[in-house]
Amino acid sequence: MQSRNTRLNSSALRGAVDLAAVKAAGEAAQKAEQARAERARQAEAGGGEPADAHQLVLDVTEETFETEVVQRSTEVPVVVDFWADWCGPCKQLSPILERLAEEYAGRIVLAKIDVEANQLLAQQFGIQSIPAVMAVVAGQLVPLFQGAESEANVRKVLDQLIAVAEQRFGVVGLNVAGGERPAAAPVAPTDPVLEAAHEALDRGDLGGAIQAYQNVLSERPGHQEAKLGLAQAQLLHRVEALDPQEVRAAAAQGPKDVEAQLRAADLDLVGGHVEDAFGRLVDTVSRTFGEDRDTVRLRLLELFEVIGPDDPRVIAARGALARVLF
Repeated sequence: MQSRNTRLNSSALRGAVDLAAVKAAGEAAQKAEQARAERARQAEAGGGEPADAHQLVLDVTEETFETEVVQRSTEVPVVVDFWADWCGPCKQLSPILERLAEEYAGRIVLAKIDVEANQLLAQQFGIQSIPAVMAVVAGQLVPLFQGAESEANVRKVLDQLIAVAEQRFGVVGLNVAGGERPAAAPVAPTDPVLEAAHEALDRGDLGGAIQAYQNVLSERPGHQEAKLGLAQAQLLHRVEALDPQEVRAAAAQGPKDVEAQLRAADLDLVGGHVEDAFGRLVDTVSRTFGEDRDTVRLRLLELFEVIGPDDPRVIAARGALARVLF
């Protein structure tokens, strides 16, 4: 795993974390370190910590979100569970999240948000259906997944979230019940051929990163990390100036409008709605012909690169694409 341009091995979060945090990772890590230093200074001065500092499952409201989620995320990844009492799948997923939060013993904290009681938060996060699970790490939003998932899949996602939090942001979790604070995982050396791309990403220069990845691939066409980095940087570059409301309105009004559907699919993927992005483009392929169809097909293949060829969602979408093409 790379020190700055983290890649996820399991595909559960592949793409989503990088896209959510790639430009702000360095700054967020610095803020996290400053927050830890300040808390340590206050503890030494006798201020201590609040009684719930190590509470692992929290009910969060609009009033407490800043303190309980954003500020707390400087020391521990905060997993945010959007739920409602009437939601059947939520009743399946929430106990899994709560049980794993306790089991992980300080490597994550679970923040539960009732969307009925906190509608403004749900709107701000763009929650369209529940359950929806996101994370906040060092103040950075990381979309995770929507819908009920098995415990095995949730565990896989959390393991990858923890690895990213440690290696990208230096967020290593809480000291719970007198135990030792988890140590950050060792950082693998950065591939020197990617150094120019990584430096461009650290500066927020997406155009420079794209060019750097293309330079690597011109000499080493099979370089897998450069392929993934290029796909991610191009995706983030495409969406950074988009107005989500305008894009989604245009896509809803023009189901045969190729550009509108491409932009909406990009936003879907960046927001963590992987199946929605793939389904949108497969449907667009089925409604188009000639050059338009080929344009959509090629974009879909690019998005497959972002998520990874072994991800079950990619495998399913490849099958769906084959059915509409042949």
